[in-house]
Order: sequence, then structure tokens, then C-alpha cells
Amino acid sequence: MGWLDQVEDQVDALRRARSLQEASRSAEACALLDRVIRTTDDPYARADALVQRLSALINLGRTAEFTRAVEDASAAVRDLTEPYLHGHLNALAALAAHHQGALDRCVMHLVRAARALSADDTPDRDTAWGWHDLAMAYSYLSFHGHALGAIERAREVGLSVGIPEETFAAPGIRLRNAVALDHNGDSDGCLRVLRDVAGDLARFLRGGGAGNLRPSSLAAYGYAAARRAALGDRVESAGDADPNRLLGHGGDSARARDLRQLGQVCLAVAAGRPIEAVTRLDSLRVSDETLGAAEAPRLRSVALARAGDHAGAHRADRHAFRLAARRSDRLRDVYIDGIAARIDHEEMRREAARYEGEALTDPLTGLPNRRRLERYLGAVVSRGERVVIGVCDLDGFKAVNTRHGHHSGDLVLQRVAGVINRVMRRGDFVARYGGDEFVVVLPDTGTPEAVEVARRIEAAVRTEDWESLVPGTPVGVTIGFAEVDGSTTVSVREALGAAFELADREMLRAKARLRAS
Repeated sequence: MGWLDQVEDQVDALRRARSLQEASRSAEACALLDRVIRTTDDPYARADALVQRLSALINLGRTAEFTRAVEDASAAVRDLTEPYLHGHLNALAALAAHHQGALDRCVMHLVRAARALSADDTPDRDTAWGWHDLAMAYSYLSFHGHALGAIERAREVGLSVGIPEETFAAPGIRLRNAVALDHNGDSDGCLRVLRDVAGDLARFLRGGGAGNLRPSSLAAYGYAAARRAALGDRVESAGDADPNRLLGHGGDSARARDLRQLGQVCLAVAAGRPIEAVTRLDSLRVSDETLGAAEAPRLRSVALARAGDHAGAHRADRHAFRLAARRSDRLRDVYIDGIAARIDHEEMRREAARYEGEALTDPLTGLPNRRRLERYLGAVVSRGERVVIGVCDLDGFKAVNTRHGHHSGDLVLQRVAGVINRVMRRGDFVARYGGDEFVVVLPDTGTPEAVEVARRIEAAVRTEDWESLVPGTPVGVTIGFAEVDGSTTVSVREALGAAFELADREMLRAKARLRAS
């Protein structure tokens, strides 16, 4: 027996509201649900209508109404024992909390949603949509692995009750994963994911399943194609796969409107009109939550580079990288401020730790990532200790990807990680910062010792047998150092930010000296 079988009043109206939302007509759904809420005495019908109404408000981007809608839905669901209802409500509450910037509440709702949906032993069409919305919440919080797992669960449940595979294609999840890679310097990884997204769309079109794709999914496919084109990929510009045509879908979805605006910027770049792209960027207003605050400055960098303004492109690119890092800082602060203390159940604490682990490790090299690096540095500096930070940037890595492909590039990054680890001293800390940048942290170290560590790293990378791995493309490393003094009166974050900026500049100067020689 499915969830709606328990509802005795206005079931047809509730089903109609679901269909409207699936067709990206959330404003109509919201009006219909308001009538149900005003006129029903059935607690199950009221609870369902309030949960659906929250979903509609999120689709419409009516952020000011989120708090009241979550409170009303929670009050209606509280005394009902249906696992699906609690799971779907918490998945939607997580989305609402994320759009409001309340990441601690977002993570708690994620944990509760996953537990409730997993406990549903009679999955039906509604349970499938609950898993879908949970996947979306994971994706917006950058838990991409968990998002892919949840959308696969939605697809499995959906297929078991007759929902076509295409309905839960969820290209927006992989789109967010792709642009996050690009924001952190991995454009090749971004293109790989975007090409996979395009491959799925082509498969659905060939198989006649395009009619089962949701309008919001079509808009995401359009942006994925436009983004590829902006990065230099050849993209089909006719028929059902035309980016302009796809971007026109999405109905009244706030996210689809954002994708349309950003997509036009990408298409202007791809068409050789970079100045138009920059002008569009100057006037557009999109939510930072759709694709991250770093997306607009990253597109500005691409446009300026295409226009020949390489200095401006570099500034915009670094700004995008810093914004992406700031997002990581916010997530890190959730844990530092004690998310575990907000979740008193032991099993839920273990679930939260799983999300934290995914957020702190670089999956390619196994090294700590930027989040874990800054947590480590924060602890060291807060104790008043002095450390030296080294920013290591690979030389020749772009040529490796160009000549040998992304797989060889990944192998180079893995080997470099091993080489650096091998020559570091006991107690030193190594992390992958993003793209082809690594960071080393040397506690209680002065400039002479740092110079010696740099010499060892440069020599070890230079003498590695790159010829057997990537013939004809030698790999080197350039390192810039800066000191962080824990006794300073400024905040830890300000001290770290200043040191990273200085180390970055030193590294760029070292590259310039290398080219000059």
C-alpha cells in the first residue's frame, strides 16, 4: 500500500499538484495546495499538502516563506508515523535550510531524511520523489558522492513502480559536480563530467525517452552543453540537443531561470562574443545557490581570456577560486562549531561523520584536501605556533593533459602526491589544494629550512621518470613560501588568507624567474 492510499480526502487534487510540480508549474501547484489546506479536515491530506507546498515554494525560490512553511509542515507531520512523510519533509527542509545559509540545520535534516526514507519498507512513487529531493539537497551541499547514491536509489524505486529511468536522470546533480571541479582548477575533470551528461541526453533522445525528461532537467542539459561550448568543446547546435532550445525549458523554476541567464553568457563566449558575455555578467542576477558563487566570476575569467585580457582573466579566476574556497570554509565551520553536538543520537553522529569524511579527503590522491588543510592550520595557529606554508604548482601539467589525456594527468597527480610525501620530514603536512596545486605545511620552521625542503621537492619531482609515464612531457614544480605567525592579533582566517596570498604570489614570481632563465 502506497502513501496516498492512506489519504481519504482530496486525493485527486494532491495527485494533480504532484503532476504540476513535475511539469515545472509550481505556482499553479501552490494555489491548488492552498485550497486543499484551507478545506480539508483529514490530517494525512493536510500533511501531504503542506509538504508539497514547501516543495513548490523551494522550486519558485520564495525564500522568505521557507521558515513558516517548514514549521507548518513539521507541525502537521509530527504525530504521523509514515516514514516517507518524515523523510520527504526533512529532505525539503534540508534544501530550504541550505538556501537560507543555515548549514548546520541542513546537515541535520539530511541525516534525518536518509534514516526515515531508508526505513520505508513499502516504497512507492512518492518515496522515489523523496529520494530525489534528498539527492538534490546532498548535491547543493557539495556531497556529490551521497547525491549520486541517493539519485540511484530514487531511480531504483521509481523503476519498481513504473517511473521511467529518464524522470530521475537528474543532470543538475552532475552539473553541479562538474562546475565545482572547474571552480577548483580541474577544467579537464569538469569537461569529462559534462560530456557524460551529454552522452546520457543523446541516449535518451535516441531511445525516444525525451518526453519523460522533466522541464528542469532539460534546462540543466542545456546549461551543461553551453558550459562545454564555453570551455572550447564542439557542441551540437541544432535539433533537440540545441543548447538554446534546451535552456528555454524549466517553466517557473527559479533555478531554471538562473541557468538560462548563465547559459546565454556561455553561448556568447562560445560564439566568439566575449565582450557581450562580460556585459551580460555585469547585469545578471542569479542565486549563488544554483551553481555556487564562483560560477559567475569563473565565466568572467573564461570570457576575458577569450577576449585577450589575460591579466583580467587571471584576477577573475583567482576570485572564483577564493569564492569556492569560502564555500568550503562555511562547511568546515559547521563541524568546527559542533554539528555533532546538535545531533544527540549516536547513529546520527556516525552518519554526520561520514559526510565530514567525504568533505575532507581528496578522492584522487588520498591526500587531505583544502578543508582538512585549513582545519589543521587553524588548530596549529590557534595554539600560537609558527608555521611556514608552501604552495606547490606543477609545471608542464597542462601539456600532459593536452598530449596524453586526462587519465595520464590523473596518474601524474597521484605520483606527484607520492613523491612529495616521500621527501617530507616527520611532522610536516601535505594536502592537495585543488587542480594541480599542492600545499605543504612546515611547523616550527624558518626560511632556511623551508628553502631546503623546497629544493628536495623540486629535485625529487624533476628526477622522477616522467618519460616512461608521459613521454615527451617533463613535469616540474614551482614553490612559493609564506609564514603564519600564531602570535598575531588578527583572526586565524585573516592570517591564513594573507599567508596563502603571499605564498601564491611568491610561486608566480618563481615561475616568472624560471621562464626568464
